[in-house]
This record gives sequence, structure tokens and C-alpha cells, in this order.
Amino acid sequence: MAVVNRTPDSFFDRGATYGFDAAVEAVGRAVAEGADIVDIGGVKAGPGEEVGVREEIRRVADLVAAVRERHPEVLISVDTWRAEVGEVVAQAGADLLNDTWGGVDPELAAVAARHGIGLVCAHAGRVEPRTRPHRIGYTDVVADVAGLTVELARRAVAAGVDPERILIDPAHDFGKNTWHSLEVSRRLGELTATGWPVLVAVSNKDFVGETLGGLPVDRRAAGTVATLAVSAWLGARVFRVHDTAGARRALEVVRTLRSAP
Repeated sequence: MAVVNRTPDSFFDRGATYGFDAAVEAVGRAVAEGADIVDIGGVKAGPGEEVGVREEIRRVADLVAAVRERHPEVLISVDTWRAEVGEVVAQAGADLLNDTWGGVDPELAAVAARHGIGLVCAHAGRVEPRTRPHRIGYTDVVADVAGLTVELARRAVAAGVDPERILIDPAHDFGKNTWHSLEVSRRLGELTATGWPVLVAVSNKDFVGETLGGLPVDRRAAGTVATLAVSAWLGARVFRVHDTAGARRALEVVRTLRSAP
């Protein structure tokens, strides 16, 4: 799953794909490098300038339609927590709604069900979108992640979403500190054991940089690949990344190692 953000303040590329043409070109590169899914976002995950529903739709809807026309074979995901946005992008051709904020708008599942598309059920620590809680704590973070994501998945099925179109996501760094994100990665097998396919979104995140001594975003590639490899070995199925080609090569090695006699 390749990341393409139409945001002027993305933590990773600082707006390099904010422009429409730049975003279309980025999708083309990602597909050429082996992306099966392209995840389009219109709102920065972290705190920042407020982005309303109309502006989010302006940023993502036309891009979804353009990608659908140019790349009919690729799966299109849209990173949003808002049902209003989900409705518009579903009509534009999206295949998956990536709810990274963990069900804050319960109507989003209904949108996915109505259009027969997929849904990502994530664990964001039950916090408000785009916030970073101070000193959040869990008795057992992995148990909390498993419990909430499975509950959200079951709610989605009850709302009419096809269970074959649901992913669960521990949402590293969302409502979690570095220790929590590392613990989720160490024990990812407990999430894959739930039977729901697991998506991991660890690419260049803060917990990777902090683990490596405080490295900035542009020096986290090696730590990202290492975490992706461990996640794949423990059974993750979908990998949300900024470097499609590098991730693809690393995951091919893991697949070969796991399948070797």
C-alpha cells in the first residue's frame, strides 16, 4: 500500500504531492514500483491547520477519479475518518476506506457497506482525530489493540461490510508512545492470530526514529524496512509505505525465506 498525500504539510514529504499533477505522477510511480494499493490522504494525521469536510473532499475526490481512470487494476484506498468524505470517494471509485482514527464516525462503516467496499478498522487509543494525548497508558497495549480492532471489525460486519473486505490495523504511534508501538510490533502475532488480516503502517514513523536514537524522518528507511520484515514474518498482510520499491524488495525476501523448504 503506497502512500500519496494531497496535503501541504505532510510529515514525510512536506507537500511534495499536494499538487494534483504531482499526486497523479506519484501514483503512477508507485504502481510501476509494485504497489497493489494506493492510499490517498487529504488531511495530515498530526496536529495542524484545520481541514474541513469540503476541503478534504476537494483534495481527494478528483484524485480518486483520476487514478480510477488511469489505473483500473490498482486498489484505491482513502485515508479518512469522515462518512461524508467516504461517501464521495466511494462514488468516485475508491475500493477501501482507511479509518485510521478507529471508528470515531460510526457511519463510515455504513458507507462502506452501502457501496460494497472495504474498511480498515484501526486502534487509535480512542482519542480525537489529529491529537497526541499526553502520557497515555494501557494495562496491556496489545490486548487493548486486539480487543478494539476486533470489536470494530465485528461492528462493521453487523453494519453490512463484507468480512472479506475488512483489515485491522494496530495504528503504530496513534494514541501510543514508542514503547507501545514497539510492543505491538514484537507481539504482532497475537493480532494475526485473531483471523483478521492485519495492515501495518510503520513507514518512517516517530517510534522508528526514537528507537534509532532520535533520527529525523529522512534517516528512518533502514528501521522502517526492519520493522516491515518482522511484521511480515509475524503474519501481517498489507504494508503501508512511502518507499514502494524498497518495501517490495524486502518483502519478497521475507516471502522467500518463509516458503523455503
